[in-house]
Amino acid sequence: MKSLTKKEIHKAVECLKNGGVVVFPTETSYGIAADARNEEAVRRVFVIKGREAKKTPPLIVASRAMAEKMIEMGPVLRKLTKKYWPGPFTVVALVRKQAGLAEEVIRSEDRSVAVRVSSHPIARALARGLGHAMVATSANLAGAVSCYSILAFRKQLGSQSVQPDVWLDAGALPRRNPSALVAEKDGKISVLRQGAARL
Repeated sequence: MKSLTKKEIHKAVECLKNGGVVVFPTETSYGIAADARNEEAVRRVFVIKGREAKKTPPLIVASRAMAEKMIEMGPVLRKLTKKYWPGPFTVVALVRKQAGLAEEVIRSEDRSVAVRVSSHPIARALARGLGHAMVATSANLAGAVSCYSILAFRKQLGSQSVQPDVWLDAGALPRRNPSALVAEKDGKISVLRQGAARL
């Protein structure tokens, strides 16, 4: 895996703050990031992927503290996040009113979102630099396979008119399953996707 400089990461953070779209590495595959509070930036992610706007995009935050300010977690979910965060473990939870997320992000009927604290240092650095949640959907066209290299995603996008603004190339990533996905209801955990985390 190639290392990235502080300058490159700083450039990507500034891009996010200014409404741009960044391709970046995670512990599962490459992802597409945008400021989760910026409606226009989130819409660009959907356009790039060719993804249906009604589908709620997953988010990445820098810490559990950042997540707790944004979502409501019951005791069971809180216990699991202490065990599995940071890592490939995504939780579905209701958004707090003061979270400030773009409406493009909160599309589900119950206004819930999927969020995780990534174990990849670059993913966490981006969220930390941005200061709040970022959209972090997988870097691939809707319906296409996940991409484990920048080249693979560039090939998928081809010459389409809307492209990401910054590409953080960390080299080829190991091929891993997507993150586990869980939700809590009435104090019980529902596993929506087994994924990479061993639950």
